[in-house]
Amino acid sequence: MQLAKWMLWVVLMLPVAVQAEEKPVAPAAPPKQFDNPVFSKEALADPFCFYHQGTYYAIATKGENEKRDDGRVVPMVKSKDLQHWESVGRVLIPAPEDAQGNIWAPEIAYDNGTFYLYYHADGNGKGFHIRVAQSKNPEGPYRDTNAPLTDVAKNPFAIDSHPFRDDDGQWYLFYATDFQDISDTTFRGTALVVDRMTSMTQLAGNPQPVMRAHWQWQVYQRNRTMYGKTADWYTLEGPAVKKHGGKYYCFYSGGNYQNDSYGVDYLVADSILGPWKEVGRERGPQIMRSIPGKVIGPGHNSIVTSPEGQDYIVYHAWTLDKKAGRLMNIDPIVWTPDGPRVERFAERIRECNAQAEKGKK
Repeated sequence: MQLAKWMLWVVLMLPVAVQAEEKPVAPAAPPKQFDNPVFSKEALADPFCFYHQGTYYAIATKGENEKRDDGRVVPMVKSKDLQHWESVGRVLIPAPEDAQGNIWAPEIAYDNGTFYLYYHADGNGKGFHIRVAQSKNPEGPYRDTNAPLTDVAKNPFAIDSHPFRDDDGQWYLFYATDFQDISDTTFRGTALVVDRMTSMTQLAGNPQPVMRAHWQWQVYQRNRTMYGKTADWYTLEGPAVKKHGGKYYCFYSGGNYQNDSYGVDYLVADSILGPWKEVGRERGPQIMRSIPGKVIGPGHNSIVTSPEGQDYIVYHAWTLDKKAGRLMNIDPIVWTPDGPRVERFAERIRECNAQAEKGKK
């Protein structure tokens, strides 16, 4: 009798135990077309989006005069479907020497149970450098590791770092930095490099050029005074790498983020270390560019993949009057035999490409 009662108790308790071990419910499917901007309560420039256990998270740039919550910086929002977002708050506790000043273009990587937040600070007054903070929780708080990845004394401008893990498990860090040497076809300005990571908090220290500026649409400012010299300055920034169909695609933004000439183009390579082939060239950006009267200065994107395998491009764009700042937008990426495409911008890019071809004749 006692054995029978014990077996009955086990049977009654079993469904509760199974239910407690069920995996988190998958997020709702994102819409095919987004109502952009997807978050209007706060400006979220340079948005980086990632997915973890049923939830999408996004973090963004904030300037030196922006709100700080209890010493924390870097706003985070979260969503179940990429369309409806709610605020998490500020998630980064920066290094004391960089607690003031700007915090630009944060990105998060997940490795072996830890989340690493890479950010770019100029609070020490000497220039922008790459720092990393970590947390066991995707919502933070992220605490600085006191181990800068770049030395501001050797490189006074390192921004927009993007960690990428290759198929063999090796991590690489893409970022933007300044170049002063020029030639007839290679221009002075900010451009892209990549370095191997020896750990999640350390670089090998041998950055290799990914791409320099070669085209007039990539100009940031004419006659800009930099490093004691006044000349035209060009900018490539915001790298985001995705492997698709056996090839590596490096999305990047070019030009001046304040202008409607700013846009996103991409590079293609067979190896993570290149050589990288330009796509837009003299035609201009081929992923997204301003649409007069509708979208201004779309750029600095990240790419997030849904559990179903759909890639989405997450980026900022100005409101038409620019009063609300740069707001977060999202669109699906369509992979075609000719490369990636974002339908929202496809017609505008075709028009601009036709004009560029006509101008060559």
